[in-house]
Amino acid sequence: MSDATIPAPPKRSASALAFDTLLWGGVILLLIVSFKPAEIDKFPQLFTDTERTGNFAKLFFKPFTDPDLFLSMDWPLFIGKMWQTIQMALWGTALAIIVAIPLGLLGARNIAPVWIQQPVRRVLDLIRSIPDLVVALIFITAVGLGPFAGVMSIMFNTGGVLAKLFAEAVESIDKGPVEGVRATGAVKLQEIVWGVIPQVAPLWTSYALYRFESSSRAATVLGIIGAGGIGQILFDSINAFQFDQTGCIVLVIVVAVSMIDLLSQIIRTRLL
Repeated sequence: MSDATIPAPPKRSASALAFDTLLWGGVILLLIVSFKPAEIDKFPQLFTDTERTGNFAKLFFKPFTDPDLFLSMDWPLFIGKMWQTIQMALWGTALAIIVAIPLGLLGARNIAPVWIQQPVRRVLDLIRSIPDLVVALIFITAVGLGPFAGVMSIMFNTGGVLAKLFAEAVESIDKGPVEGVRATGAVKLQEIVWGVIPQVAPLWTSYALYRFESSSRAATVLGIIGAGGIGQILFDSINAFQFDQTGCIVLVIVVAVSMIDLLSQIIRTRLL
């Protein structure tokens, strides 16, 4: 056994400690200031005014305790609408990937010059800042009610998110392979195809799969405003106070999203 001493952990500088204190102190102060505007003081009402919550829960879970009621639900309709929602998410994500790849490359500071990279990043900020429902309403106005408006809304928002993630992945690549390709006399496009894409492809795929999962949930919400999918019948059941039906629709959504998540995990395990 060697008597080698264990080195002491590195000490942080006073300026770094001061910055951390200022940063986390600011976060805590912001939480304190936001306490009243966010109505956090209403938290005890979750446990005091339980009659309405109890009635809702009783109806919501009734199909799972009453087999006859469970079997009487319109399961083909629920499953069919959920499948439509998944198809919307699939097409929206696929189109978003097509948009995100060039924007992600142009938004990476180690690929594009700053006079291109910075405007592209600001455009991506603008895209991500517009809520999904607002984008969906714009497309509904343009193309009418239905799944296509939902697909375009998912493409718009997901494209902005994926482009930012793709750009950050490109900025963190190893420069060695790119320089090796460049040393062969390759042009810029060849450097990207042979030096950049192979490094980021697994991470890009992981990001795309995650956004597909998120888009499946987002498409449910878009259906509430007429953009197709299961969201519309979910909204109708809530408005009609048919909470037993609501519970069954939510079950279909949970099962579908869980299956998508499981499939995504399998694919990511094979790629990474």
